[in-house]
Amino acid sequence: MDSILQALQTIATPSILFFMIAGTGAGIIIGAMPGLGSVLAITLALPLTFVLGPEASIMLLLGLYVGSVYGGSISAILINTPGTPQAAATLFDGYPMMKKGKGGLALGWSTTASLIGGLLSTLVLIAAAPLLARLGLKFGPVEYFALGLFALTCVISVANEDLLRGGAACFLGLLAATIGQDPLTGDLRLHFSSFELSAGIGLVPFLVGLFALSEVFWRVSERHAAVAADVPRSGFEFPAIRELGRRWKVLFKSSMIGTWTGILPGIGATAASMISYAEAKRTSPNRDKFGTGEPDGVIASEAANNAVTSGALVPTLSLGIPGDPITAVMLGALVIQGVTPGPRLFVENADLVTFIFVALFFVNIAMYVLGVLLCPVFSRILRMPEPLLLSAVVVLIAIGTFTVNYNPFDLVVALAAGLAGFLLRLGRFPLAPIVIGFVLGPMIEQSFRQGMILQDGNFLSFFSQPIALVLFVMTALFVGWPIYRGLRERRLRSNHG
Repeated sequence: MDSILQALQTIATPSILFFMIAGTGAGIIIGAMPGLGSVLAITLALPLTFVLGPEASIMLLLGLYVGSVYGGSISAILINTPGTPQAAATLFDGYPMMKKGKGGLALGWSTTASLIGGLLSTLVLIAAAPLLARLGLKFGPVEYFALGLFALTCVISVANEDLLRGGAACFLGLLAATIGQDPLTGDLRLHFSSFELSAGIGLVPFLVGLFALSEVFWRVSERHAAVAADVPRSGFEFPAIRELGRRWKVLFKSSMIGTWTGILPGIGATAASMISYAEAKRTSPNRDKFGTGEPDGVIASEAANNAVTSGALVPTLSLGIPGDPITAVMLGALVIQGVTPGPRLFVENADLVTFIFVALFFVNIAMYVLGVLLCPVFSRILRMPEPLLLSAVVVLIAIGTFTVNYNPFDLVVALAAGLAGFLLRLGRFPLAPIVIGFVLGPMIEQSFRQGMILQDGNFLSFFSQPIALVLFVMTALFVGWPIYRGLRERRLRSNHG
C-alpha cells in the first residue's frame, strides 16, 4: 500500500504529469499517421531517456506506447488506413461505419473500448502479475505451435464465409512470411537472388502497402471520385450507457484475450486484435453484420490491442523477454536507467514495478481524455478534396515506411504489396487472412521445428502436452463446426428442394 501511495505522489508532480500528457498526446498523433507507428514513436523518444529520470522516462514511453496503439484506430476508421499494424482489424467495421455516417460513433466505441481494455488489463496485472508470468513460462515450442495453429482459424471468421478464398489468402500471407533467412539453418528462401529480400519483408511496409496503398489504387480506379462535400463530418460521439451495458461481454472477453495474448512473448497486439475480432464474430448474434459496420468488431479489436500494452510488460519485466518489438525498445530504455528486468525485479525494484502499473492506469485515462479532444481534429481531413487527401496519404505512407529502417527497399515492398492488395481486391479475396498468415507464420514455423527437434521428430507426441492438446481440440472444433454447419444447411436445402 505504501508503494502505491508513493507512486501516486510521484505521478502528481508537475514534471511527471507533463511527460504523461506530452507522451500520450504525441503517441496518439504519431499512431494516427499511417505508416509511423508505436516502434518509431518510442525509438525517437529513446534519446530523451538519457537525460530524464527513471519515472519520467517510463511515463513518457508508456504514454507513447498506449497513445500510439490507440491512435492507429483513428486513421483506420476515418480513411480505411490503419495508422499502426495493431489497428488492422479495426478498419473491417470502423470504416464501414464511417461510410454510413457513423464515424463519430465508431471513434467513440474505439476510444471507450481502448480505455476499458487498458484499464482491465492493468487491474489484472496489478492483482496477479507474478502468477501470469509463471503461466507464460509454461509455454514451450509445442504450445506456441498449437496456439498459432488455433489462431489461424481466425481465417474462418474473417473470410466473409468464403473459405476457399480465405484459405488461399492466408496461404499467401504464410508464403510471404517465409521470404528471407531460414530461422534455424540460415539458408535463404524465396529471395530470387535479391540481396534486399534476404532479410525478409518488414511488417510495416507490407501492411501499409497492403491496406493503405491498395485503398489509394482502389479509389483512383473508381470512375467517380468522391466530392469533399459528400463526405460526412465526423466528430466524437459517446456510446450510450445502455449500449455499453449490452456489449459488456465482448468488452470483457476481448480485454482478457488481449491481456493473455500480450503475456505470451512474441505474439503482439496485431495478432491479439485479429484473434479477438474473430472470436467476437464467431460468438456474436450479429455475426452476419461483421464487415458492414458492426460496433462489436471495433470494440473487439480495440479492447484487445490496448489490453496487450499491459500484458506485454509481464514477460518484459519479470523475465527480461520483450513481449513485442515495442517493449523491446522499452527494455533498452530500462537498462539505460540502470534497471535490469528479470525475475528479481519484483523483489529488488518493487516500488518501480508498482509505479509502472499505477502509471499505466493513469496513462489510459489520459489517452481517453486526449482521444476525445483530438478525434474531431483528425476527422477534418475528410473535408479535404479526395485528390489532396490521397496525395497526403501517399506522402505519409512514404515517409512512415522509409523512416522505420531508412531503407529505400521498404518503399518497393510497400508498392508491391499495394499493387498485390489492389489485384486481390479486384478478385474479391479478403485481405485480413493475408495479415493473419504473415503475422503468425514465423512463430508457427519456428515453434513447429523446435518442437519436432525436442520430440525427436515425433509429431504425435505433440498431443501428449496438456495445454497443446486443449488448443488442438479447440482448433479442430473451430474448423469442423463451420464445415458441418454448411453441409447440414446444404442437406436441408436439398431435402426441401
